[in-house]
Amino acid sequence: MLTVTELARKCEISRTAVLYYERVGLLTPNCRSENGYRWYSEREVKKLKSILAYRSFGMSVADIATLVSSESDQEQAALLKSQFHTLAREIQTLKRQQQAIVVMLQEPGLLEEKVVTKSRWVEIMISLGFSDKDMIEWHRNFERMKPEQHQAFLESLGIPPHEIKKIRSF
Repeated sequence: MLTVTELARKCEISRTAVLYYERVGLLTPNCRSENGYRWYSEREVKKLKSILAYRSFGMSVADIATLVSSESDQEQAALLKSQFHTLAREIQTLKRQQQAIVVMLQEPGLLEEKVVTKSRWVEIMISLGFSDKDMIEWHRNFERMKPEQHQAFLESLGIPPHEIKKIRSF
């Protein structure tokens, strides 16, 4: 059995995130001790890892609740396919945004690269006059307004998951 802190460490997330998932009804401790400590078994560890996987797909909390509680493979597949199509639309939106930036910068060669990498994106932001502080604020605003799209955008730049997690925590 694990405490909240031990569970958080094991899944490489914050203690606050574990408590959030409990508060929204996605995760329930196996039991509570007399002093109020929450205790989690391997079943909850597995469930939390599923929740985190679904979050990494950009799934909403409501959809995750359905996924982790559903015993219907068809319902789960339908939700995952829906998210797949949502991500495809978001990718198209991001590509249009890239095109708008190319027009703004008057650098059509960017589109020929097919993919804008992290280093290229930072270069673009700097060329537009963004400081490190401005870039962090840009990420904060993006995360606050559209967290799923922010995740998809960072992934499209080829940024590794651990770095995405750090950027999104700004």
